[in-house]
Amino acid sequence: MNYFPDEVLEHVFDVVTSHRDRNAVSLVCKLWYRVERFSRQRVFIGNCYAISPQRLIERFPGLKSLTLKGKPHFADFNLVPHDWGGYVQPWIKALARSRIGLEELRLKRMLVSDESLELLSRSFANFKSLVLVSCEGFTTAGLAAIAANWMNYFPDEVLEHVFDVVTSHRDRNAVSLVCKLWYRVERFSRLFIGNCYAISPQRLIERFPGLKSLTLKGKPHFADFNLVPHDWGGYVQPWIKALARSRIGLEELRLKRMLVSDESLELLSRSFANFKSLVLVSCEGFTTAGLAAIAANCRFLRELDLQENEIDDHSGHWLSCFPDTCTSLISLNFACLKGEINLAALERLVARSPNLKSLRLNRAVPLETLQKILMQAPQLADLGTGSYVHDPDSETYNKLKATILKCKSIRNLSGFLEVAPRCLPAFYPICMNLTSLNLSYAAGIHGSELIKLISHCAKLQRLWILDCIGDKGLEVVASTCKELQELRVFPSDPFGVGHAAVTESGLVAISIGCPKLHSVLYFCQQMTNAALMTVAKNCPNFIRFRLCILEPTKPDPSTMQPLDDGFGAIVQSCKQLRRLSMTGLLTDQVFLYIGMYAEQLEMLSIAFAGDSDKGMLYVLNGCKKLRKLEIRDCPFGNVALLRDVGKYETMRSLWMSSCEVTLGGCKTLAKKMPRLNVEIINENDQMELGPEDGQRVDRMYLYRTLVGPRKDAPEFVWTL
Repeated sequence: MNYFPDEVLEHVFDVVTSHRDRNAVSLVCKLWYRVERFSRQRVFIGNCYAISPQRLIERFPGLKSLTLKGKPHFADFNLVPHDWGGYVQPWIKALARSRIGLEELRLKRMLVSDESLELLSRSFANFKSLVLVSCEGFTTAGLAAIAANWMNYFPDEVLEHVFDVVTSHRDRNAVSLVCKLWYRVERFSRLFIGNCYAISPQRLIERFPGLKSLTLKGKPHFADFNLVPHDWGGYVQPWIKALARSRIGLEELRLKRMLVSDESLELLSRSFANFKSLVLVSCEGFTTAGLAAIAANCRFLRELDLQENEIDDHSGHWLSCFPDTCTSLISLNFACLKGEINLAALERLVARSPNLKSLRLNRAVPLETLQKILMQAPQLADLGTGSYVHDPDSETYNKLKATILKCKSIRNLSGFLEVAPRCLPAFYPICMNLTSLNLSYAAGIHGSELIKLISHCAKLQRLWILDCIGDKGLEVVASTCKELQELRVFPSDPFGVGHAAVTESGLVAISIGCPKLHSVLYFCQQMTNAALMTVAKNCPNFIRFRLCILEPTKPDPSTMQPLDDGFGAIVQSCKQLRRLSMTGLLTDQVFLYIGMYAEQLEMLSIAFAGDSDKGMLYVLNGCKKLRKLEIRDCPFGNVALLRDVGKYETMRSLWMSSCEVTLGGCKTLAKKMPRLNVEIINENDQMELGPEDGQRVDRMYLYRTLVGPRKDAPEFVWTL
């Protein structure tokens, strides 16, 4: 082939796609080496340190596609330090200087900075493809640079599909700020509203005229602890009215901690022809009459999910309101309902719902009905049992055992609201495939039965459990559930009168046995600094860490010292920590640690902690990404509140109750920051709105808003 001209050889070499074959071709002779050098456009480098960028460019001046790998494969198992190397910046700098016409770049296990992505986006005019696999070091700012410089050439339809895979609300906000085109395309999509008073329904509709899915939150988080009055606000009615008038094609609505009336549900059911999904979490104000309207009028309903709501149960016949033509249900959860259920209607509904994947029952559904339902719906992937009480020697129980064997798709198991522990072995055969187990309401299952059940659950990724499992039980979890990612241990006695059955020993065992753990909520009787340090060392990937000691000011029992160093180890080791809740004896020192090390922290909840205003100031000055700060019974006052009021513009909300803040301090804050709502909750007329600015404020709620003071505030809520 040496007699062929170079152009012919180039065409021949083009059909040789294997990197190994191209290498072999280049070694045949000098002519082939030279031709292959100028014709080769795709290069694979399995180790970014095996060759220098300069040498690669000299060897392949026609390079258009480059694949680079950085850290060794065992980096996927956390065996390679974060800052070992694998930086892409030197490569991009060298390629940019050489003026190579790079079009494709694929990176794996490399450190990629925003600066690198910015340089990449500006250096190669015809760049077409960027693939990043197991890379780190960059943010959405880098992606915005890529997008701003390359993606304006795509038609709107393509951008819409791209935006569909961006699920983070923060990333979607960043995307909308890139350019006018992206702002316009992005407005026809999503929405999450973390505070229903941060924006008006009318403004929302103008911004997102193509809205199909809406998530709304109402009362502050501390409403879960009875610190927010029942009639504080959070009404959904104005939202549904505005959406109905605008003729928006709403299909999904998710509400949390909001006041929902039967009238609202009736209007919702009649206003949106293609409505498919309703999720209510910790809501109140409605009855089963409202649920009956949803069932009767939402012809394409796929999901009805009721979680921890206060529902007045007027009748158990709301399930019979689903029309016979309703066959679209995928998810149904009514576990929080306390009243009786029309069992025959439930069985008929399940029988005509072939796509039903998730079903969570209330305690009024007996074991006999559960068996019939499972016979009709063996395809269920998520099951919440109701009343699981029966004689284990009965025919009904034996039928259930045989039926459960056919339910091979169940991955999530919950419920057991009433339970006969001797009947639990019926579920053992499906436990081996479970990835989620929620027994947080199963007070009838005690230590030994819990341990037997969990010992069959080797694939669990999420476990919610009561503290009656004990430290020994958590050791079984640690030795069995190696894939565990989320653990929540709730108190058997929520009022803390009794003694919790778990201590620091159980948490340490979990941290040793479950290396993938990244989220914990742990109620316990005591905790030590040494235990927290061990947990921090064993589980550096925490994104959520919430610890509740039932005696909230209890020190380390082994040294009688504050728990500052233990929580300091958590925030220092867990670089990606986004949510933190703390109790125990804590001084200002722990807040210094948080301000220094918790760079990614978004939500902080603290109680009975700190010595002075310095503690709060350390957090406000240090945590640049903080969005929600919740404080109760801490010695923080006006100095901390007013030192840097500009910080509150970047946050979603601040809650302070039973602190040292005064009415005068709150008035000053409201005057300096008119775009913030500063609300004083004066329940039971504990204060007088007058010249006495020195009065201590019992509860203050501050939040960012685009629409000014709300118009539905009750008399006991003062908006300053």
